[in-house]
Amino acid sequence: MADPDDKVADNAPGKYYVDSSCIDCDVCRTTAPNNFEANEDEGYSFVSKQPDGDDEEAQCEEAMESCPVEAIGDDG
Repeated sequence: MADPDDKVADNAPGKYYVDSSCIDCDVCRTTAPNNFEANEDEGYSFVSKQPDGDDEEAQCEEAMESCPVEAIGDDG
């Protein structure tokens, strides 16, 4: 389960976040490409934009459920 006290600094403010346990596997960026980006220098993904609309919300939920290390959280 993602740790809200361990969020990476790059996350856009809002409901969804990525914590430091991210292994940069690309699942979230593939599942919700409008909302996640990679920090290639540090080797992790982050929420670049909070979801806008039902489609992006569903994609972020799917990304969170699909994350193999449970690094995506929802403060919602």
